[in-house]
Amino acid sequence: MLTVLPDGAQDVATGSCPRLTAPDEPCREAVEGLARQLEVAGVGFSQLELAGIGRWRIDRSMGQGRLGGRVALITGAAQGFGREIAVQLAGLGCRVVLADVNLAGAQAAAEALNASHGDGWALAVAVDVASPESFDEALGAVLDQFGGVDLLVSNAGVVRAGSVTDLTPEDFDLVTRVNYRGYFVAVRALAPVMAAQHAGAAAVGVPRWFDVIEVNSKSGLTGSRRNSAYAGSKFGGIGLTQSFALELVDQGIKVNAVCPGNYLDGPLWTDPERGLLRQYLAAGKVPGATTVDDVRRHYERQVPMGRGCLPVDVVRAICYCVEQAYETGQAIPVTGGQTMLN
Repeated sequence: MLTVLPDGAQDVATGSCPRLTAPDEPCREAVEGLARQLEVAGVGFSQLELAGIGRWRIDRSMGQGRLGGRVALITGAAQGFGREIAVQLAGLGCRVVLADVNLAGAQAAAEALNASHGDGWALAVAVDVASPESFDEALGAVLDQFGGVDLLVSNAGVVRAGSVTDLTPEDFDLVTRVNYRGYFVAVRALAPVMAAQHAGAAAVGVPRWFDVIEVNSKSGLTGSRRNSAYAGSKFGGIGLTQSFALELVDQGIKVNAVCPGNYLDGPLWTDPERGLLRQYLAAGKVPGATTVDDVRRHYERQVPMGRGCLPVDVVRAICYCVEQAYETGQAIPVTGGQTMLN
């Protein structure tokens, strides 16, 4: 988002000092076009001077913060980890796109962010992550508003727990469709956009990286008892992450995964109907547990640091992936020590 304002400085072509109070629209379009190219390329600037047009001030107030000036698209952003990631990335200076099949929830979150940060900071789009057509349609709206995407956070996910003999093929397919296929579809849609932005940045002499980050799970690093569909989809996600990283690095795209521990306070766990605390109790996943509180305490005891993972823990790992220019293809645990790499 740019606001281009005419300045009274000297015109480099004519030597005059025009005071443009009602700027000519073709002039504005030329300045905005150049400003957007430079912004995509990551070039810092506060004013532009064009021959025959004059000097223009650029209001880029939305670009402040640790990740300022970036556009982040987060899938599964209507609730839980996704919504909190969007909120925290917005606080770090990102303009955010909240993509979710639950459009009403995404819109409510986007409206709250726009009320806090300013109009145009956040955009909600309806996306079925497993549908290429749905993603392509949503991406058109994203590009119309923001002009590009710098960071994809592939967060959308579902869980259906149960033993291999009890889990239905339909539930297995649902988990695979959202968690595994959905990640592929998201990268398939966004990678060409990021590659084009990278090429544009290189063309003006300022090459830069773009980022894909999958919100994976500790279940993508080690098997999960009576939770094979979810663990299998997450193991597959790490395979995709490594493969995408090898393929897309030449196009200026880093691909990494962050692997959170259990977000015990999030709706994925606490929902009274389909939450994991309820599912795991029903599935007998925790021997001896008779209440959801028993299940929660069991999982807290598994963590050396004694608590569940929080959104801020995940966002810190996301920031590392974005800011570290020398890392791709990694799966980074965020588990409080519950899962440690060899």
